[in-house]
Amino acid sequence: MTAPVFVVEGRVLRIGTVTLDGSEGRHAVSVRRLRVGEEIVLTDGAGTGAYGTVAAVEGKDRLDVAVTEVRTEAEPSPRITVVQALPKGDRGELAVETMTETGADAIVPWQAARCVTQWKGERGAKSLAKWRATAREAGKQSRRLRFPEVTDALSARQVAALLADADFAAVLHEEGSEPLATAPLPAEGRIVLVVGPEGGVSPEELATFAEAGAKPYRLGRSVLRTSTAGTAATALLLGRTGRWS
Repeated sequence: MTAPVFVVEGRVLRIGTVTLDGSEGRHAVSVRRLRVGEEIVLTDGAGTGAYGTVAAVEGKDRLDVAVTEVRTEAEPSPRITVVQALPKGDRGELAVETMTETGADAIVPWQAARCVTQWKGERGAKSLAKWRATAREAGKQSRRLRFPEVTDALSARQVAALLADADFAAVLHEEGSEPLATAPLPAEGRIVLVVGPEGGVSPEELATFAEAGAKPYRLGRSVLRTSTAGTAATALLLGRTGRWS
């Protein structure tokens, strides 16, 4: 197995001894039960990873890591952003988890017109925090050094501005005349995908996105749930762009 990944925030990752404490240290010592000599990776979640072995364990929530190598990953290209309409219940966290594990670079919550779920006030803030925590944990689980950005929730107009600035923009739609599998993709730059809610993207939203340059594309013959469509589309694009080669 590859070495487990833990997040170190607000600290410079360097060759030498680095201390892991707090909640991440507790997880490493008391949950994962890492011992001296075991391999471990520390990351800032922004592309830098420190590789080494456990040098010492102290108490229940602290260990020292002997770092022997530091790597920094470049920003992936083309960069894949998924605009995710808010699903019902906990399926939003499921979508974030699987998109992170697959390799999405950014996730944008979208309050679509036909969303049953509404992010307002304190509830919205808590839901956004859950999405961000899910992306962080899924990034660690999938051994990523660069975790996906989860932005604030956007309106349709704000999503349209994001689409207009993309090198390739698409709305996943079962009535799309063209398959995403054969769409012309850029070799670099930014790709933005829009995933609609359970009730579908409204005609007004489709028109707004079309004005921004985003055409409707279909994934296949079956209609996927909103919580799985983004993951499937991300996997397809990672394969087609060579990022999975």
